[in-house]
Amino acid sequence: MLTVDFDRLGLLPGDRVLDMGAGAGRHSFEMYRRGADVIAFDRDAEELENVRDLFAAMKAAGEVPEGAEADVKQGDALALPFADGEFDRIVAAEVLEHIWNDVQAIKELVRVLRPGGTLAISVPRWLPEVINWRLSDDYHNATGGHIRIYTAEELIDKVTKAGRPNDGTPGEAMVFDGKGYAHGLHAPYWWIKCAVGVNNDQHPLAKAYHRLLVWEIVKQPRALRWAGKVLDPTIGKSIVLYFHKPLADER
Repeated sequence: MLTVDFDRLGLLPGDRVLDMGAGAGRHSFEMYRRGADVIAFDRDAEELENVRDLFAAMKAAGEVPEGAEADVKQGDALALPFADGEFDRIVAAEVLEHIWNDVQAIKELVRVLRPGGTLAISVPRWLPEVINWRLSDDYHNATGGHIRIYTAEELIDKVTKAGRPNDGTPGEAMVFDGKGYAHGLHAPYWWIKCAVGVNNDQHPLAKAYHRLLVWEIVKQPRALRWAGKVLDPTIGKSIVLYFHKPLADER
């Protein structure tokens, strides 16, 4: 299930793209499929090996356009091993809520984005996340789990200030372009999981709802697609914020 809208991000074939906190690679694979030059970045070496293997399988199966490239890179989000302005597009999906020093991580994203480039950041949406935290301590106390709940305003403020020039010149280094919502059908699933036990996958209600989500992902029935579009703006589990790094004459 994709969270980011790549058309809204402005993704084009040949763009050099960073998927920061790529995890299992869901966004990386789609960007590669669209002809981008993708770097899947994460700290988990084992996950990245699986992503690398699937990149190779996609190329062997002819699923990517001629000339598209993809690779993986392990490292620390607080010190990205890339040059200033190296990427045309950056995706950071469902990762900042896991990072203690999120301000430094955001500064690094801004640093490696070229002027004129675009950035999409998604995090758990405030209200669905508050409900999860209140229903279950285990949901957010797990090792590597969520350590904060963002409001949209807080995250927009952190991103637009992250690369502000230090030389006294006016203007903000990043411009907020708008927001979207995703995974409206998924929020109730996590409320159920938090209510019955986040590790209690065998609970009848949790199992039944999980089957519904699998059906949505695999079959994409029209009724559930319609339901998702209705629910995304109201209880969508994720909020996606879009930004661009202005060119010099925009500041």
